[in-house]
Amino acid sequence: MTTTAQRWEAGGYKHHAGFVPELGMPVVELLDPRPGERILDLGCGEGTLTERLAALGCVVVGADSSPEFVASAKARGLDARVVDGHALPFAAEFDAVFSNAALHWMTRPDAVVAGVARALKPGGRFVGEFGGAGNVGRIVTALEAALDRRGLDGRAANPWYFPTPEEYREKLEAAGFAVRSIALIPRPTPLPTDMAGWLATFAQSFLNRVSEAERPALVAEVLDAVAPELRDSEGRWTADYVRLRFAADASA
Repeated sequence: MTTTAQRWEAGGYKHHAGFVPELGMPVVELLDPRPGERILDLGCGEGTLTERLAALGCVVVGADSSPEFVASAKARGLDARVVDGHALPFAAEFDAVFSNAALHWMTRPDAVVAGVARALKPGGRFVGEFGGAGNVGRIVTALEAALDRRGLDGRAANPWYFPTPEEYREKLEAAGFAVRSIALIPRPTPLPTDMAGWLATFAQSFLNRVSEAERPALVAEVLDAVAPELRDSEGRWTADYVRLRFAADASA
């Protein structure tokens, strides 16, 4: 029997995906955090950027659905809580909500945006970056095709929400936000290990559709499919990331 749940392990994440918080610094700059502000880090992971916001003098609450990540963030001395992003339990509490590389895991965006709007004080800021339309498109195509060839529904295994700027702007505005900026940013990203490590870290919902014994063959098939475009002559891998970065203000 297989499980399709995505599980996070902080050590493996840092090894295969340490670039994620590092590449989130431009989003921190867009947030423009000020000392004393109360900020919610939505999808805080193991707390790397949460810690940086706290070091700037902000009062930060980290929220993540992964108990493993929250435990790692707490080990840094952070206020981190296990929270479902679709059901945020906060009301008019934060000056800003910040999110890096997490919103694409929350597949009911209207519920997320509504919860953020509730969590913010009047005039509060919602600033984030996540996977946008076309994000890891070559990888997704290869994963879905490999499952389809096995008689499985590849599209149904896809765990991500990658909207266009127009689609996400509409959702923000419907929740009462004034959108200051929103744009897709193509960002081909060199991987610190390899594509197999990336798949093991992020694509469990695809890999877990087959038995553990079948996974190496599935991974090998996906690697063969994407290598011509995503692996260079030195054997170094790049993921075809496209990010959606935005800043919006709640009504005053």
